Amino acid sequence: MVDKDLARIFENAFPNTLDTTVRWHVQGTETAAARLSDWDSGLGQWAGPQSFIVTGDINAEWLRDSTNQLAQYQAFSKKDNKIKLLILGAISTQAEFVIQSPYCNAFQPPPPSQLPSTSNGQDDRVHPAYEPSVVFECKYELDSLAAFLSLSNQFHNHTGSTAFLTPRWYEALKTVLGVLDQQAEPAFHPATGRLQQNEYTFIRLTDSSTETLSLSGLGNPLNGGTGLIRSAFRPSDDATILGFYIPANAMMAVELQRLADVLNAVGNTKLALNLSTRSKALTSAIWEHGVVTHKTFGEVFAYEVDGYGSHILMDDANVPSLLALPLLGFVERGNAVYQNTRKMVLSKAGNPYFLKGKKFQGIGGPHIGLSYTWPMSLLVQALTSDDDGEILGALNAVRDVSPLGLIHESVHVDNPAEYTRSWFAWANSVYAQTILDVAARKPHLIFGPDAEPYSNE
Repeated sequence: MVDKDLARIFENAFPNTLDTTVRWHVQGTETAAARLSDWDSGLGQWAGPQSFIVTGDINAEWLRDSTNQLAQYQAFSKKDNKIKLLILGAISTQAEFVIQSPYCNAFQPPPPSQLPSTSNGQDDRVHPAYEPSVVFECKYELDSLAAFLSLSNQFHNHTGSTAFLTPRWYEALKTVLGVLDQQAEPAFHPATGRLQQNEYTFIRLTDSSTETLSLSGLGNPLNGGTGLIRSAFRPSDDATILGFYIPANAMMAVELQRLADVLNAVGNTKLALNLSTRSKALTSAIWEHGVVTHKTFGEVFAYEVDGYGSHILMDDANVPSLLALPLLGFVERGNAVYQNTRKMVLSKAGNPYFLKGKKFQGIGGPHIGLSYTWPMSLLVQALTSDDDGEILGALNAVRDVSPLGLIHESVHVDNPAEYTRSWFAWANSVYAQTILDVAARKPHLIFGPDAEPYSNE
C-alpha cells in the first residue's frame, strides 16, 4: 500500500478479532466433546465446533458484532481449515444462543467454556424472562437474528459447506421464524380493535429515553397489515421510535432469500419455499411502506415507520443502516431511490445525525451524542461509493482520526483526541473489509497506478 499509515492500520485491524476477541474455541474433537457432554441435555447442545467471540472491551458476544467481526475472514475459510472451523463454531454457538433467548442481543460465555459471566449493571424488566448467566443484555433487535442467518449464508457462499445444517441449527431457524411471526403482529387486534400484549416488553430503570421502551415496555403502536416486522431496538442498541425499522427489515428479507437458495440446493424445498415467500412479502412491504417522498430529495427510504403513515427520516452509523442498503444486498448502488436516500443521509440538511466539526464529519447517532461521528459510517460510505475521490477521502478521514492504529467507536468532531472505545473489534473489521474491497474494486487508490485487482483466490 502506498499510504503507510493506512497500511499499518490494516495490519492492526485485520487480525484484531482473531488476536483479541476469540475467548473460547473448541473444534469438536473427542476430547472437547467429552468436556461438553456435561452440558448436553440429549438434544445435541454445544456439540461440534464452538466459538465465543466477544465485542472487544466488553466481555460478551453480540450476535450482530460477532458476525461482522468475522466477515473479513469468510473468504479465507475455503483454504484455511482453522478459519473454517472457527466460523463453523461461531455459527453453532450463535445457534445455541438463539434457541435459548431469541429476543436477546448479547450473551455471556457459554457454560462449557467455564469462563466467568459478568453483569451489565442495569436494572431491566424483560419479557420473555431470560437466564442472566447466559444473557448479558436482552434488547430485541431484528438485525441480530438476521446476523445469525448472515453468518451461515456467508459461510456457505465462501466454502460451499453445509456442515452448519445440524439439528440444533434447524431448531434455531425455527425459533427465528417464530419471533418473526410474533413481531409481525399489530398493536391492536384487527377484528376487535383491542390492545394485544406483545410477546416482548422491555423496561430499564434509566434517565435516557433511548435505553428503554415507552408505554410500559411496549413501545409505540404499530399498525397491522403492513407485512413489516417490529424491531424494539436499533443496531446501536438504542430504542426504536417507530418499531418498523427499515434497514433491519431489508437485511432480513435478503438473508431469508439467500438461505432459501441454500436449502433448495440441499433438497429442503418445502422450508426453502417458506423462506422465499417470507422474503418476497417482506421486500414488497418495504417498498410499499418504507419509501416516502421528501420535499428536497424525492423518493427516499425512511429509517423507521409505524404503518399509520408516520415516518422518521435520518440515518445512524451502525449497520444495518440506510447507507448500507447495497452492502446488505437489498438494492444496487445505482438504484434511484437509494441514491436519493444516500444524498439525504450524507447531508446536514437531510440527516439530523450527520455531524460536522472542525476536524471530522460523518454520520453519528443518538447513542453517544451530537458531537461524535462514528468512523464506521465513513467506511460504509466508501464501501457504497464508485467515486474515487469520495472513497479516498473517506479512508483518509478515518486514518487521520486513528492515531493509535485502530478504529474507535466514535470520535469528537472538533477534537479527535476525544473518542469512545479504544478496543472495538467490529469497527476494526469494517476497516479491514473496506481495504479488501478497495483492493479488489479500486486497487489504484491504495496500491498506485496500474495496480492489479487483489484476489485471495
